[in-house]
Amino acid sequence: MSSAAPLAGIKVVDYSHFLAGPYLSRCLAGMGAEVVKVERPTVGDAGRHHPYFVGDESGFFLQQNMGKRGICVDVKKPAGMEFVRELVSTADVFVENYRPGALARLGLGYDDLARLNPRLVYCSLSAYGHTGPKSAKAGFGLIAEAMSGAMAQLGVPGEPPPLLRIPIADMYAGIHGAAAVCAALLGRASSGRGQHIDLALYDCMVSMHDYAIQCFTLSNGAILPQQVGYDLPDSTVYGVFPAPDGYLVIAAQVDDAWRRLAGLVGGSELASDMRFHTAAGRNANREEALRRVRDWTATQSSVAACIAALEAVDVPCAPVQRIDEVLADPQLVARGMMIEQQHPTLGPIRLPNLPFHFSSYQPEPMRIAPGLGEHNAEIAASLGYSPEEIANLARDGVLYQAPVHSSEPTKTAQGAAT
Repeated sequence: MSSAAPLAGIKVVDYSHFLAGPYLSRCLAGMGAEVVKVERPTVGDAGRHHPYFVGDESGFFLQQNMGKRGICVDVKKPAGMEFVRELVSTADVFVENYRPGALARLGLGYDDLARLNPRLVYCSLSAYGHTGPKSAKAGFGLIAEAMSGAMAQLGVPGEPPPLLRIPIADMYAGIHGAAAVCAALLGRASSGRGQHIDLALYDCMVSMHDYAIQCFTLSNGAILPQQVGYDLPDSTVYGVFPAPDGYLVIAAQVDDAWRRLAGLVGGSELASDMRFHTAAGRNANREEALRRVRDWTATQSSVAACIAALEAVDVPCAPVQRIDEVLADPQLVARGMMIEQQHPTLGPIRLPNLPFHFSSYQPEPMRIAPGLGEHNAEIAASLGYSPEEIANLARDGVLYQAPVHSSEPTKTAQGAAT
C-alpha cells in the first residue's frame, strides 16, 4: 500500500491564469495537495480560450488544470470578496501571476491576506518580479526568453532567432514556484508563519544559463556568446546531424566518446589522429571533425541505421523525434507519461503527465479540469455556507456556473493510477 501523498492535507488557492501559475498549482495537485482554482465570471481563465480546441474545449486548459476543483466568483462584489477571503482563511498556499500591485489594489495582496491568515504561503509569479525598474511592465514567457539572452544564442548566424515552440520561461518559473512553495511550507513548520515568494520569469531564465554568463564575465567581456547554428563550438562534437530521412543528435564531446565515434566514422586513422584527442584540439579543428561526422551520417541509409551503429560503439545519440514518434516511444509508455481521461463530451482524451515518481507514493487518479464554476456549491458548503446562502450568491451573480461536466478521476493510458 502506498503512503500518504507528500502534500496531503495542504490546501492551495489557485488565483492564477494562463500557464506559469496553473502549471505550478497542477504540480502541487500532482503531489497530493487540494487545489481550488478561482476564476472570474463569465469568461474564466484566459487559458480556456487558448488553442488547441476541440469544439469549445481547450486542450491547453484541460492539461494545466487537471486535478483541481473550480469556483467562479465575482470579487468586485463585496459578497464575492468575502467569499474569497473565507476560502483563503482555510488555505495553506495562495498562487497568483498578475502584474505586481494588481491584487494589492483589489485587496488580495500578500499583506492583506497575511493579516487574515499569517500561516499563508503566498506565491507570486510575474514577468520581472515585484521589485526593480521593470517590475510594473507586462510580460509573457516570450518576453523573458528574449530578454534573458537565451534567444540571442538560438538559430543560424545572421538569421532571426527562432521561437522555442515550448514555453520554457513559464514552465521553468512554475516548477521553481513549486519548489519554493514546498520549501516555504517546510520553513513554516518551525516558524509558524508563511511568507511571500516573489518569482520572476526573467530571473528564472537568467538563472538557467549554464555557460554564457560565466563565459562573458570570466573573460572580462572578451567573449560574447552568439548564435552557433547546429552545434556547440566549445563542445565538439555535440550537435545535430543530417541523415537521408531525418536528423539525429550526437554527444561525443568527451575524449573517450570521441575516440569511439572517430573509429566508427573514420577508422583507425581518425581515431589515432592526435589533433582530436583533447577537447581543446577538437574545438580548434571543429570544422574538420564536424565534416567527418556529417559525411558519415549523410551516407548511412537512415536515422535508425545511424543510431544502431552509434549505440553499438556506445556513443550517446538520439533521433530528433516528431511528436507522433514521441507518443509512440515505449520509454514514455513505460514511465506513464501520458494520461488518458474520459471527457464527458469529447470522450477519451490523452494529455501529458507530470514527471514526478515517488518510491512510496502512488498518485491518485487525477480528475479532469473543472468546468467554469463547477464546484461552487461544494466548496461554498465546505466553508460553512448554507444551501439558501449558496442559492442567493448564485442569484446575485456572486457565484457563476457555466454548464458543467463530470470530473471524476480517471486512469493513465497504461491503466495505472495517476
